[in-house]
Amino acid sequence: MAVGFSRENLPSCWQEFNHINRYWDKNTGLPTAKILPGEFYVTMHNEAITTVLGSCISACIRDPGSGLGGMNHFMLPVQGDNTDFEGLSSAARYGNFAMEQMINDILRNGGRREKLEIKIFGGGKVMRGMMDVGKRNIAFAKEYIEVEKLNLVAEDVGGMYPRKVVYFPKTGKVLIKKLYSKHNSTIEDRDENYFSRISKQEVAGDVELFD
Repeated sequence: MAVGFSRENLPSCWQEFNHINRYWDKNTGLPTAKILPGEFYVTMHNEAITTVLGSCISACIRDPGSGLGGMNHFMLPVQGDNTDFEGLSSAARYGNFAMEQMINDILRNGGRREKLEIKIFGGGKVMRGMMDVGKRNIAFAKEYIEVEKLNLVAEDVGGMYPRKVVYFPKTGKVLIKKLYSKHNSTIEDRDENYFSRISKQEVAGDVELFD
């Protein structure tokens, strides 16, 4: 196990991910990227990717043959008076963007679309006094995977509690810890603030899936 790792001597990442917080995790013995709502990270190294999910969804996607993989962290906004999720509606464009950006990065760097395996996590009902945003996020993720004919191999979604997720793209292994404590409202506050912010902004342009 390496000791005294810093951001400067971690394995190099692609330039577009320089803003992602990366550190050496002494528990896993691996470089680890921590992603926040609205972020994603893709790697070809033996790294871990971690996040904490409340109402949001993370899709963990990899090509087992090339070893390329990544994780995103997203939530659907509400656009106008549309508070129901049915099919790939206009509100789902944000989810499309989150999924396709990451998939495109994997494909551009040597991954094969037909080999991709996907695991989805999150979508808990943790936001106070609001619609079940987590349920909408789960519905979107599953319909997206079905429409795009991608391979969903595992899921842990729904429920009443946040989750900490650690993903290892090289092997596909996932560690999940349910956060049962109700004494800390940090995740609920974060999700509500993020939901409010993205519901007031437009997604810039459409993204086409790179083939």
